[in-house]
Amino acid sequence: MVPTDLYYTKEHEWARLTSDESGDQVVVVGITDYAQAKLGDVVYVILPKVKHYELGEVLAELEAYKGVAEVYSPLSGDLLEVNQSLSESPELINQDPYGKGWIAKIKPTKLSEEIPRLLKSNDYEAMISGP
Repeated sequence: MVPTDLYYTKEHEWARLTSDESGDQVVVVGITDYAQAKLGDVVYVILPKVKHYELGEVLAELEAYKGVAEVYSPLSGDLLEVNQSLSESPELINQDPYGKGWIAKIKPTKLSEEIPRLLKSNDYEAMISGP
C-alpha cells in the first residue's frame, strides 16, 4: 500500500510536505517501501551534508547486501536536518520507511515550481505495479 499523503519520484523517493514551528514549509524525504524491498537489508547509510541541494542531486547513499543505491533530492532546497538515528540503526529504512526511516528534512526553495513534477500516490502505485 502506497501512502496517499506523500509525493513520489520515479526514482522511488517520497516527500512529505509539513511545516516547522514557525510555519515555514519543510519537506521530509525518504525512500519508498517498494525501493527498500528491492534493495534488501540496508546496512549502512551515508547521510547528506548540510548544504543546498538541487532537484535530482544525490542526497544520500544506502549500502545494502544487494548493492549501493543513491537517494536523490525530490525538490531543490536547503538541508535542515538529517536522521542521525540511521547512523546507528540503518535498518530503520527497512522496518519503517515512511516513519522512523526518514532520511532528511529540506526547506524547499522552488516548491511551487517543482511539486507538480512529483507523482501522486495513485500514479506511483501504477508505475510500480507495471502493465
